[in-house]
Amino acid sequence: MRISVCIPMYNEKRIIAQTARTLSDYMSANFEDYEIIFCSDGSTDGCDETVRALALPHVRVISYGQNQGKGYAVRTALTAATGDIRMFTDADLAYGTDVIRRVVDKFGTEANADVVIGSRNLNKDGYQGYTLLRKIASKIYIRVLCIAGGFRLSDSQCGCKAFRGDAVQKIFPRCEVNGFAFDFEAILWAVKMNMKIAEIPVHVINHGESKVRIVRDTLRMLKDLRKMKKRIKRAKI
Repeated sequence: MRISVCIPMYNEKRIIAQTARTLSDYMSANFEDYEIIFCSDGSTDGCDETVRALALPHVRVISYGQNQGKGYAVRTALTAATGDIRMFTDADLAYGTDVIRRVVDKFGTEANADVVIGSRNLNKDGYQGYTLLRKIASKIYIRVLCIAGGFRLSDSQCGCKAFRGDAVQKIFPRCEVNGFAFDFEAILWAVKMNMKIAEIPVHVINHGESKVRIVRDTLRMLKDLRKMKKRIKRAKI
């Protein structure tokens, strides 16, 4: 079984070499058939060249000129990937590397699962290390979006999700959202297609600076949600 790990990045030069080395070491120690794809979302700090210069085995870099949004970067990486299981996670490896093995094992124990998503709300340590304010803000943010989007799982915004290769090919060519609502859109398509979605508990290990601005991005996501729900509801599969 081939495993693809996809990392969207935007101006991550400060951390990306360490991320690439850490991922490469972990994947080579745990999997025989794998690839790591870094997708630079119009970065201007040379983080794509930083990764290329490392010349690590089984590592590819995709880059394009104009910043499009995290959703575009993830979609580009996942559809370019060749794995039987294709996963994306954050450039700072917020959820660590062991989560990769746990995701792969989840596909093994739930043989019919098409999608596996991480959730910070399944275990009490999911928000370990968060400040009280950030924890409350995150939970409210997720709750508002779930109510608006009709999302029935426990954590729509966890930056750790994985798909079987055939599910990627069915879902992501239909996706249009480039902003932070992109994974919400992907899950709504999966539900529309009656795909099986499984969850695993995760918690943040590396607390980097969040690029989400609660008020601004919630309003933007609610706008995106209204549009995508109408579009997906009307779509014929």
